[in-house]
Amino acid sequence: MGSDPGVRRLALGTLLAAYPGPVPPQWAVDLVGEGLAGHTLFGTNVHGPEQVAASTAALRAARSDVLVAIDEEGGDITRLAHTTGSPYPGNAALGAIDDVALTRRVHEAIGAELATLGITVNLAPAVDVNSADENPVIGTRSFGRDPDRVAAHAAAAVAGLQHGGVAACAKHFPGHGATVVDSHHELPTIDAPLTLLRQRDLPPFAAVVAAGARAVMTAHIRIPTLTGEGPATFSRAALVGLLRHEYGFAGAVVTDALEMRGAAGVAGGVGPAAVAALAAGADLLCIGARVDAGLVEQVANEIGTALTDGRLERARVEEAAGRTAELAAWTRTTGAADALPAQLGYAAARRAVRVEGALTGLGRPLVVQLHSRSTVAEARVPWGLGPHLSGVEQLRVVATGTDPGELRRIAGERTIVLVGRRLHLLPGAADLVTALAAQHQVVVVEMGWPGSWRPPGVRAFVTTYGASHANGRAAAELLGLTAGHT
Repeated sequence: MGSDPGVRRLALGTLLAAYPGPVPPQWAVDLVGEGLAGHTLFGTNVHGPEQVAASTAALRAARSDVLVAIDEEGGDITRLAHTTGSPYPGNAALGAIDDVALTRRVHEAIGAELATLGITVNLAPAVDVNSADENPVIGTRSFGRDPDRVAAHAAAAVAGLQHGGVAACAKHFPGHGATVVDSHHELPTIDAPLTLLRQRDLPPFAAVVAAGARAVMTAHIRIPTLTGEGPATFSRAALVGLLRHEYGFAGAVVTDALEMRGAAGVAGGVGPAAVAALAAGADLLCIGARVDAGLVEQVANEIGTALTDGRLERARVEEAAGRTAELAAWTRTTGAADALPAQLGYAAARRAVRVEGALTGLGRPLVVQLHSRSTVAEARVPWGLGPHLSGVEQLRVVATGTDPGELRRIAGERTIVLVGRRLHLLPGAADLVTALAAQHQVVVVEMGWPGSWRPPGVRAFVTTYGASHANGRAAAELLGLTAGHT
């Protein structure tokens, strides 16, 4: 990039970085003053409300229109409540309830909380139509499998967040719901014609554009009929031809994290990925979670080099920085809405629980929680019934290798309440549940995407449509396992 400070500032104006720890290091603050578009907050940046507010104030002191973003979807994806689990149900639970007004109120509450803390962009809602039960990364982040229902709730969520005081960033365009691999680890391919995409995956994006979403996030997914050999993040046909021209989106196009294998692994690094995304029509480039000053400078230098070697036109980067500045200007003039009732999320979670079978006469069962790995998007957040149990024994086990006979011995005459997430995808879970139910009274509590799998012989199958703190409490209350139940 040479020594041209104007080019460096232009490049920085397209970058959304991140920093480690609860206090912004000096380099993170200095870069904001030098033109960096902003930072994304992750769980490692969040130790409490007062601390987060102090961090955002420090960034804003460097430049008043800095973008401060976060992934606060509610449900399984939370950064503010990463130590306890979210007090709100996620999209799958809200879609199951199918009360559009409730969806708007829940997202307005989330937006108001973020705005009060000085956060200006929520990298939410996920508006993917979860058409594949085997999807490893969307699942309960989706409002459901019906495009019309997802579209209605997506529009409501956007309206709620933005009325709450933060810019909404609907994701993951043009739809991550039909994938069966995780783009954090590899580049998924969806082999579908455009006619199917328009029927199944794209209606929610049309809805959020109509609802005035300030930003849309790209997906690192390959759709040969649309994106060719690369991901949508690098596809001008997807970002300009489809999103801007066909659907009329005029806001900021934000990339999913460029450090992900679906982007950096394809382009040969974060810097080349940034150039490819800008050339395709992206405006705000989310670098990722593992960021330091050196990486930001490396990416900015790659953009500057691309401006001189012909990979990028200056007008395209100026357009991107301009749209990012417009997003920042909107967030600067938007204040937080009044807080909504604190118990809103818990009441909503109760409405989402579904029961197939009978729950009468459970008494004091043995609760068995099956270990499951968190996705990169979820990160490690507590889940399950444990925090809500009163006078009830709970075991935590790994499905593979666990002896059903030993669990039956420990349970004795007690019913076994088996709690899991994505049980149909969890190695060993189906066999364990089937073996237990063949000789014992078993109730299954599914806290992930339920899919169509139902274990034979169980007394009841309970679906919470999420594993947030609110979802866990709702299930424990329904089963009569909280304080005050006998």
